[in-house]
Amino acid sequence: MVLDTHTHAWGPPTPEHPWTNGPLVEEYVDSFSVSTVYRSEALLKDMDEVGVDEAVVVGYPIGEWTDNWYTERAAGHDRLYGVVLLDQFADGAADELRQSMAVDGVIGFRLGAICPYDRMWETFDPDVTWLRDAINETEFWEAARQTDAFVQILAHREQLDQAVELVETYPDLTYAFDHFAHADPTVSPEEGSFSRFADLAEYENVTVKVSEIPHLSNEAFPYEDMHDHVRWLLETFGQERVIWGSDYPNVSDIATYEESLRWIEYVDGLSTADREWITEKAFRRLVDVR
Repeated sequence: MVLDTHTHAWGPPTPEHPWTNGPLVEEYVDSFSVSTVYRSEALLKDMDEVGVDEAVVVGYPIGEWTDNWYTERAAGHDRLYGVVLLDQFADGAADELRQSMAVDGVIGFRLGAICPYDRMWETFDPDVTWLRDAINETEFWEAARQTDAFVQILAHREQLDQAVELVETYPDLTYAFDHFAHADPTVSPEEGSFSRFADLAEYENVTVKVSEIPHLSNEAFPYEDMHDHVRWLLETFGQERVIWGSDYPNVSDIATYEESLRWIEYVDGLSTADREWITEKAFRRLVDVR
């Protein structure tokens, strides 16, 4: 059994759900190897071709970034789960979270800590600090606790100090940090800001995703310049708290779906049990999925 914890899917633009994120459409989607409209049915077909049994569809902000209609629709499939995008600072944010979590298959929400708040999901800036301000939105975090929402965070490694503060404040939630926190493969994982993951590893309900590796690596498949980071994360978190995600089709500009999965087989030092935990069992231990 293989469970991909990080995929995307989106529907066509409509008057009710227009595409509004110009940078995403113009700079990224047009370069993907898949159709410009990538429905959940296409994702399921691609999953079958590479041997992925289930997947998490993470909200894709091709339209208004808090419009979760397609993610919630995709989560209705019995092989797919959904992670929505929410604005913690908005009026009624706690109620929005409760409504999304009531949708069958929705398991949590994602925060774009690496994005400027006024250009959310349009661009990245590792210097932004609004995640620290979001800690004060206590009503929202109480709703997350009450609904047992999975908290997924895209943060740059330079922002992990903010993440530590968040986890310290709400230690009973379950967290996942995406894409190696944009690790630089030329820097040792034991040095600099990336090493703050060791502080996060002290919390049993914090996990890290080894995802989007084709974009982070400076090498071709199997992306060996990132393998030290994988081994360090396994040593630091344990096999029960490191999870794999492809970030497909977001990586399809430079990698196939199969490549975004099979690289794990080439990491020296990983046992068969390690790979089974990374590609399914760790996620199921952390998240209550159907």
